[in-house]
Amino acid sequence: MSPQVEDEVPGRGPSKQRSRAWTEGFGNSPDNLKQLLMACSRALSDNRTDYFEILIERARSLVSITGEPVQRLGAYLVEALVARKAESGSNIYQSLLCKEPKGRDLLSYMQILYEICPYLKFGYMAANGAIADACRNKDWIHIIDFQIGQGTQWITLLQALAARPNGPPHVRITGIDDPVSKYARGEGLDAVGRRLDHLSFKFNIPVEFHALPDESIPEITPEMLGIRPDEAVAVNFPLHLHHTPDESVDVTNPRDGLLRKVKSLNPVITTLIEQESNTNTTPFLTRFAETLDYYLAMFESLDETLPRERTERINVEQHCLAKDIVNVVACEGGERVERHELLGKWRLRMTMAGFRTYPLSPFVNSVIRTLLRSYSPDYTLMEKDGALLLGWKHRFLISASAWH
Repeated sequence: MSPQVEDEVPGRGPSKQRSRAWTEGFGNSPDNLKQLLMACSRALSDNRTDYFEILIERARSLVSITGEPVQRLGAYLVEALVARKAESGSNIYQSLLCKEPKGRDLLSYMQILYEICPYLKFGYMAANGAIADACRNKDWIHIIDFQIGQGTQWITLLQALAARPNGPPHVRITGIDDPVSKYARGEGLDAVGRRLDHLSFKFNIPVEFHALPDESIPEITPEMLGIRPDEAVAVNFPLHLHHTPDESVDVTNPRDGLLRKVKSLNPVITTLIEQESNTNTTPFLTRFAETLDYYLAMFESLDETLPRERTERINVEQHCLAKDIVNVVACEGGERVERHELLGKWRLRMTMAGFRTYPLSPFVNSVIRTLLRSYSPDYTLMEKDGALLLGWKHRFLISASAWH
């Protein structure tokens, strides 16, 4: 049971003696640290600044970027709470972006994250499988990727399409950039084009590449995308759509507006990969608890593969996850760009935009289960209404769904 606040003098903070006894009552166990972090967020939410300062100092003494998962996550949550109190969340978030390692190093950390846990591979496999299935009889395929990254997610799909018994289709890929991937590459989308050219030659499949900057998304039109009447359009949203503001931030509701624009392209398939977390419109306290629960499961899963003292794991958490945590906890309004929603909410948005569920095939399910066997048995996979949910133990972390 967590300590209770007692004998506070009205209008004044608690005495140092009572404060010390109170905070020490939280103990040093992981569960007690979770309670302490929640107490910090509650004090901040209630504007009880004296108690917040006492609690946050105690929390700071218990966290460590080389400790147990809750200690490591706690280190970033403490900084996020301090930034929120100082109303400097946006500045801290931007400074984290500015302190990113050199592009080559950041790309290396993102690659480590890709290798040590199955979350990104799961998304790529689900999207590739759905697109391959929906376009299995198409000779002209146009993939519109709303976060092209390095372009490597399309390797297995192009290889599979090239192996068709009746010959490969003609594939066009329109890649839309994002700031983090651009920084990691250290160069523009021409690098992705060169990679796709190499794959085209390697697999003997015709591939065209068309690049669009990320700032073009709000004004995107069929003309900009170069849609042709004879091609099957496939749209991919890989961990991207939650960055687009919804009606709670902008009365024009760009999130649903973008989905309607995509629907107007008449795609044969639209794939959606998203974090299975509810942080978009929830009040601060609920959002903090959700962030603590979500990222604790993710940090625990990282522990399974990389020892705590390994600098690679520290770098992955610092450079690939910390800035998102700070943004969710410390920022509000338009400055909060990490606005995740659960599969049920995405299902509602997709349905309202005119899409229908395209059930992921049993083959995709089996391929992903085979992938998970090379990781920990604590990863869980569940099929729900044609979509797939990947989690760690009892907490689902990523959803994959397809729509037409």
